[in-house]
Amino acid sequence: MHFKTIFKSFKNKDMLKRIGIVIGILVVYRFLAHIPVPMGDATTFRDAMENLISRSDFGNFINLISGGGLASFSVILVGMSPYITASIITQLLTKAIPRLEELSEDGETGRRKINQWTRMLAVPLAVVQSIAYIYILFKSMGSYSTTAFEPTFHDWFLAITAMTAGSIILMWLGELITEQGIGNGISMIIFISIISQFQTTAAQIGSELFNTSSGSLSLFGWLNLPVNPTVFWILLGFGVALIIAFYFLVKVNEAQRIITINYAKRVHGNQAYGGIKSILPIKLIAAGVIPVIFATAFLSLPALVGQFITSANPDSGLGTTLTSVFTAPSAQNFETMYPNGITGQWFIYPALYFLLVVMFTYFYTSIIFNTKEIADNLQKQGGFIEGVRPGLTTAKYLDKTVVRLNFFGSLTLGFIAMIPFITDYVFIMLVGKPLGLSISGTGLLIVVTVALENLRSIDSRALMVTYDDYK
Repeated sequence: MHFKTIFKSFKNKDMLKRIGIVIGILVVYRFLAHIPVPMGDATTFRDAMENLISRSDFGNFINLISGGGLASFSVILVGMSPYITASIITQLLTKAIPRLEELSEDGETGRRKINQWTRMLAVPLAVVQSIAYIYILFKSMGSYSTTAFEPTFHDWFLAITAMTAGSIILMWLGELITEQGIGNGISMIIFISIISQFQTTAAQIGSELFNTSSGSLSLFGWLNLPVNPTVFWILLGFGVALIIAFYFLVKVNEAQRIITINYAKRVHGNQAYGGIKSILPIKLIAAGVIPVIFATAFLSLPALVGQFITSANPDSGLGTTLTSVFTAPSAQNFETMYPNGITGQWFIYPALYFLLVVMFTYFYTSIIFNTKEIADNLQKQGGFIEGVRPGLTTAKYLDKTVVRLNFFGSLTLGFIAMIPFITDYVFIMLVGKPLGLSISGTGLLIVVTVALENLRSIDSRALMVTYDDYK
C-alpha cells in the first residue's frame, strides 16, 4: 500500500468530493436504520423482535449485517440479504446454464444484463423475506406479549412495501458508493453495519469492568483503580488476543498458493508471441464467508420449525427438543437454557456448526472454482504448468491443489466461526457467565476482508489522481 500517496491524494478536490459523497451516503444509511416499520406500536414490536433475536443465531447474524435494523424493527430490517441471495442464485445459474455462461463472457454488455437481472430478482426476494419476517414475528409475539393486535390487509401491505423499499434503497445506495470508485458499496454497507454494533459489546464490557462490588484493582498497594480486577486482567489478555486475531485474519485472508503459468512461444508472420511467465493465485479461503452464512441458515431451520411446533402445541416434546438443541448458546439464553452451568448440550450446536462450515467450504469452492474450465482456457491460450501436461492432467493437478488448500482453509474458517463460543466458554469458566460478543469471528473476518478491499480501491484511486505529480 502507498500510504504516502493516499494522504497526498487528500489534497485533490475530486478525491475529497468522492469521499464526502460516500460518507454522506453512509450517514443516510444509518439514519434509515432508526426509521421503524409503519405497523402497530413500534416499541412493542421492537421488544418482540429483540426477544426473537435472542432465541435465534441466524437472527443475531442478520441483525449484525443489517446494522441493528432487525432489532429496531426498522425499514431496512430485510437489509442486503435479498440482493446477496439474488447474486448467489445468479452466480450458480450462470455456471449451470450454458446460455447465461456465454452471456457472462460477452464483455461489459453481458455483465450489465446479468446485473440487471440480479436487481430484478432481488425485488421478489425482498417481498418474500418481508412477509416471512412479519409472519415469524407475529408467531413469536403470542408467547411474548399479551398486546392484542390483528394486522389488517392495509397494515400488511404498508409494512411489506416499506421493508421492500428499504431493501431496494440499500441496494441503490450501495451502487452509488461503488460508482465513486473507492470501494465496493455493498461490502462497505455491511462493514459499517458490523462496526456500528461494536457499541453493544463496549457497553457490556464497561458495565462489567466498572462493577467493583467484588473489589477494586490495587496497583503496588498504593493506588486503587475503580475497576474489577478479574475483568481487567481478562480484558487485557483479551485485547492482546484480539490484536493477534486481527493479524491472523489478515494473513489468512491474504494467503494464497501461487502457481506459475508458462506460455509457449509462437511465431506468427515476422513476430513472436508468448515465451513469458504468469501466475495463477489460488486463495486459501476462496469461498470467503459464504460457508458460514450457509451453515447458520441451515442450523436455524430446525429451531424455527421447533418454534412453530411449540406455538401450535406447547406440550410437544419434539418442538422443545428442536428449539433447545438447535439454538446457539449465547449470553442472552445462558441462564434459561443452562441454569446448572455448562452441560453436554452446550457443545452440540458448536460441533454441528463447525462440521457444516467445513462441508460448505468444500461445496462452494467447487462451484466458484471450476478447474476444468481453467485448464481448458490455459490450453487454448498456450499456457501450461511446468511438469504438468495441458488439458485433463492440468485439471486433476488443480483439483488436487484446491482440495489440499480447502482442508486447511475450511478448518481455519471453522475455527474463526468458533471464536464467539470459545470466548463465551472461557468467560463462563472465569466469571460464571458468557461475555456475549456482538461482533463474532465471522464479523471480524468480514471487517478485515472489506477493509483490505476498500484500502486497495482507495490506493488505486489515489495513484490515479496523483499520477501527474510523477511525470
